[in-house]
Amino acid sequence: MEKTTQLYEGKAKKVFATNDPQYVIVSYKDDATAFNGEKKGTIVGKGAINNQMSNMLMQMLEKHGVPTHFVEQLSERETVVKKVTIVPLEVIVRNISAGSFAKRYGVKEGIVFDQPTFEFSYKNDDLGDPLLNTSHALALKLATAEEIDTIRTMALKVNDLLKDYFAKLNVTLVDFKLEFGRLADGTIVLADEISPDTCRFWDSTTGEKLDKDRFRRDMGGVEEAYQEMMRRLTGEGK
Repeated sequence: MEKTTQLYEGKAKKVFATNDPQYVIVSYKDDATAFNGEKKGTIVGKGAINNQMSNMLMQMLEKHGVPTHFVEQLSERETVVKKVTIVPLEVIVRNISAGSFAKRYGVKEGIVFDQPTFEFSYKNDDLGDPLLNTSHALALKLATAEEIDTIRTMALKVNDLLKDYFAKLNVTLVDFKLEFGRLADGTIVLADEISPDTCRFWDSTTGEKLDKDRFRRDMGGVEEAYQEMMRRLTGEGK
C-alpha cells in the first residue's frame, strides 16, 4: 500500500490517499486541542498510543460483530483504513456524569446512570458542535432514519463491549465519543478512533483520571496517563 497525496489534516490526525481508492492511511499526531480548538498543546507520544490503542480496540469490536474501518497497522503512528464518508454526527455515550453533561445540567461529576445516555452533536467546528436530536438530524439530512437506528444500536453495543473490556483492566469507562462512516456501498461502519482523546477513563479503585481531561484541566501527568492506559491494554509492566 503506497501513501500518495495528503487529503486532510485535522486536530489529531492526517489522512493520505493510497494507490487503492478503497483505502486511506491515517497518521496520528501528538498535537492536542480542547474546547473546540481554543486550547492547544502537545502530548508527547500521544499519536503512537492513540493509533495502537484504537487498532487493538477496533479489532476486539470486529470480533464481536461491530464493523469498523480498520484494515492494517503500518507503524506506531500509521494505519490503513477503509475510505469512508464520515456521517456528520458525533455520538456521545455516557455511563456516569462528567464534563459537559455535569456542567450543562448542574450536577456533580460521578453520578452513575441507571442506563447509558445517548446524544448526538452536529460535527461542525464553526458552530461549536451543537447538540441535536434525531428530528434535527433528519431535518438537516445528516443521516437517514435507518442510519440513525443503526448508529444508535452499534454505539450502545460498543458501550457494552468496552465497559466490560475496561472493567477487567480496573478502568471505568465514564463516557466516550464515536464517529461513524459510510463505505462506498452505504454500509455504516465505526470510524475515527477510540483513545484517551475520545474517552473518559477513571481508575476504578482511585478514581484517578487517565484521559485527556488531564490536559483540558491542567492537571499535569498527561503523558503518564496515556502511557498508563496503554500499559493496561498491553499487559506490560504488571
